[in-house]
Amino acid sequence: MPQYEYECVEDGEVLTLLRPMSEADAPVEDPEGQGRIFSRRHSVFGVGRGDSASSAPATSMEGFCPCGMRPGGCGS
Repeated sequence: MPQYEYECVEDGEVLTLLRPMSEADAPVEDPEGQGRIFSRRHSVFGVGRGDSASSAPATSMEGFCPCGMRPGGCGS
């Protein structure tokens, strides 16, 4: 099941929810019961080289497991 991010239009709080694709744009109930409105936002993520000295994106997946972790990091 995919994860989707929803942002509160009033205060910017972000929720990450596991939902079926068919419910991706369905209304999200305020978990704190305050009646706030959350709208789906596009998730943004980056991939680094793995060393803390560089924040440049990786140019290939060479040396990584299909899950994106270094070999052995996910148990495969």
